[in-house]
Amino acid sequence: MAQVSAEPVLDTLRMEPHISPQSGAIQTETLAKLKGRKRLLQGFQRMSSSPTLAKMGRVPSSGYRSGAKGSISCVSLSSGASPYGSYGSSLESGLSVGHSTAPTSAVSTPGVDTPFVDQRARLRVVSGEARTSVPVPTDFRPSSRRGAAPGITEVEQDYFFRPVAKKLQQRDNFDFWGEMPTEIKIEIFRFLKPREVVRCSAVSRAWHRMCFDGQLWSGLDTSDFYRDIPADALVNIITSAGPFVRDLSLRGCVQLRERWHAQGLQDACRNLENLSIEGCRIDRTSIHCFLLQNQRLVHINLSGLATATNSAMKIIAQYCPRVEHLNVSWCNNVDTRGLRRVVEACHDLKDLRAGEVRGWDDVEFMQELFKRNTLERLILMNCDTLNDDSLAVLMEGQDEEMDCLTGRPTVPPRRLKHLDLTRCRGVTDKGLRTLVNNVPELEGLQLAKCHGVVDASLTDLFPTIPRLTHLDLEELDELTNATLQSLASAPCNTQLQHLSISYCENLGDTGMLPVIKACTNLQSLDMDNTRISDLVLAEAAASIRSRAARSTCSRNRPHVGLRMVVYDCQNVTWTGVREVLSRNAEIKRPSACAPTTTTTATAANATSPPPPKSLTYPSEIIQLKCFYGWQPTVEEHTKRVLRGDLAAASRLERKWADFMMASQEAGAGGAGARRRRRRAREAQMMHADEEDAAGAGAGTGSGGVGLGRRRRARSGGCAVM
Repeated sequence: MAQVSAEPVLDTLRMEPHISPQSGAIQTETLAKLKGRKRLLQGFQRMSSSPTLAKMGRVPSSGYRSGAKGSISCVSLSSGASPYGSYGSSLESGLSVGHSTAPTSAVSTPGVDTPFVDQRARLRVVSGEARTSVPVPTDFRPSSRRGAAPGITEVEQDYFFRPVAKKLQQRDNFDFWGEMPTEIKIEIFRFLKPREVVRCSAVSRAWHRMCFDGQLWSGLDTSDFYRDIPADALVNIITSAGPFVRDLSLRGCVQLRERWHAQGLQDACRNLENLSIEGCRIDRTSIHCFLLQNQRLVHINLSGLATATNSAMKIIAQYCPRVEHLNVSWCNNVDTRGLRRVVEACHDLKDLRAGEVRGWDDVEFMQELFKRNTLERLILMNCDTLNDDSLAVLMEGQDEEMDCLTGRPTVPPRRLKHLDLTRCRGVTDKGLRTLVNNVPELEGLQLAKCHGVVDASLTDLFPTIPRLTHLDLEELDELTNATLQSLASAPCNTQLQHLSISYCENLGDTGMLPVIKACTNLQSLDMDNTRISDLVLAEAAASIRSRAARSTCSRNRPHVGLRMVVYDCQNVTWTGVREVLSRNAEIKRPSACAPTTTTTATAANATSPPPPKSLTYPSEIIQLKCFYGWQPTVEEHTKRVLRGDLAAASRLERKWADFMMASQEAGAGGAGARRRRRRAREAQMMHADEEDAAGAGAGTGSGGVGLGRRRRARSGGCAVM
C-alpha cells in the first residue's frame, strides 16, 4: 500500500458532495469526474465525518482535538463506486444492529428530544459481517508532532495506561552505615577474625557495643591469638557474649590465671556445648563452676590440667549426661575410678582420651567398657598400667561363651575405629592377638614403641581389618619384612593412606616394594632409619606417575600426592633423590610412532587426520625429606614445581646432578685429581649461582647471602651440602 498523508485526505473531505438527509442520494457526477489518486482517496472516508452520526448527536472522538496536530488511525475500506458511498456501509454495519437511525416517532410526540442512548457514550458494535474498516499501519503514522496534520492532536496512549512519574525525594545527609539494620552490621563483623574485631572496638562507642555483642561470639576459639589478646578484653568478650556462646576454647590462655573469679565471668556462660580449657592456669573451683552451670556439654577437654581431679569426673557424671567426647590426658590426679563414673552415667560416650592416666589394669573397669561398647576412639598412650589381661577383657570380656570350633569367645564386635597404644610397654604379642576378628571397623592403629609386638600377631590381624587407613609401627625392633608383605596382600591395601615404619632397622626393599605397588592410595610414608634403598624411591616415583592422571594444560599447578621421609637411610643415595626430582618435573612428550593395526576399522580411518599431539604435565608430585645436606636443594626444587616453573626445576636438578658427580670425582685419587677438583669447584659455583637466582626471585636482600655462597664456593667450601 502506498503511503497516504493526512493533508490530501482532508482536502478530499472538503470536496465531498453534500448528502441530503431527506433523499439520502449522492451526487455521482462529482465522483465520476474524480480520477486516479483522488478517486481512491474518495473511498477512504472517515467514519466520524458521517452527517447521520453527527445528526444523532455523537460527540467527536476524544483522540482528536481541534486546533492541534494528529494522525489517521482508521480508514474505511468501502468501495467508492457504491451508490451510497461509504455512509451506507458504515451505517448498515455499525448501527443497524444496535439501534435504528430512522426517526421512531412524530415531531409532536413527547420524548423526541430525549436521545435513545447517552449521547456521550462511545459504542462499538461488532457484527459477524466482513470488516469494513481497518487501522492505518503504524508505518504510516507520523511519530512526532511535526509530521501530523494541522488541527489534530495525537494521543498515543489511553489515559488510564499512562505511567505515573513520581519524583524521588532525595534524602539530605544520608548516613549509610547509621541507617543500616543492626543485624546486617553484625553479619558484616562476622567476616573479621576475633583479633580484628577486638581492634575495631576502639573506633567508637557504637562500634564497641557491636563488637562485644553476644550474637557475634557464638563461638570463641583463642588458639590462634591467645598470646596477644589481653586478659581484660578476653573477660569482656566472655561476659558480654555470655548466653550466646556455644563453643568456648581457651586453650593456653595463661593470662586468665588471676581473673577466673572476676565479676560475672563464671556466671556468664550457661549454654556451652563445647568447652576446652587445655593448658589454662585455672583452679579447681572454677572448673567445677563451669561444669555445674553447663549441663548441655558434649565436648570437654581438660587435657594437661593438674587441678582436674576425680571430683570433676563426678560432677560430669551427675550434671553432664550428654558428654560424647572427653579428654583427660596428662591429668595426673585423674584415674580410672573417676572415669568409671563417667562411663556408667554418660551412655553416649564415643571418644575417650586418657593418656598417662593410671589404673588401666583394673579388670572391673575394663569389663564395664566392654558392656557399654560405645567407644569409637580410645587413646591410651603412655599408659604403663595397661597389660595383656586388661586388653583381653576390653576386647573379649570375662567368662564369655566360647566357640567350640575356633576356640574364641562369641562376643559382638567392638565399635572401635581408632586405637592408640603408643608406648604401652605392658602390651605384648599375646594381648594384641585379642584384636583379631573383634575390631572389623578399625581405621587407625598406633603401636609405636610397643617392643613386645612381633610379626605373628600383625600377620593375623591385617586380614581382619579391611578399613585400615592409618598404621604406626615406629620403633618395633622385632618386625621383619614378612609383616609388610602381609600388609601388601591384606584387604586394606587399597585403603591405607599413612604408614610409619621409622626406626624399624630390619625392614628394607623386600617388604617395602610390595607395599608401594599394592597400596595405591598412600599419602604419607615415614621410612627414616631403615634399610630401604634407591629402588624404593624409584618405585614410589613410578607409582605416583601411573596413578595420577596427567594434565594437558601447562597452567595447572600440581599438588603433593605423597610425602616421604627417608633421611638417615644408609642405602639411599643422591641418585634415588634425583630420580624423584626428575619425575616431579617431567614433561611427557607423545611418542613419535603410533601402533599400527590391520583391522578394517583402522583402514577405514586411515584417511582421517591423526589426533593432535600435546605435551602432558604432572598433576601429583612427591614431597621428599632426605639428608639434611641435600634438603635445601630438594625444597627449592619442590617450590618451583608447585608454582608451575618446571623448566627452572629441571635446570636446578640438572646442575645439582653435575655438582654431585663432580664432587664424587674430586674425592677419587690417582691421576687427574687436580683437574677433577677444579671441575668440582666450577660445578659448585654454578649450583650456588642457580640457588642465588632463585633467592633473588623470592625476595629482596638475597644478594648478600648469594655472595657469601659464591665466596665459600671459591674458597673450596661446600655451599649446598
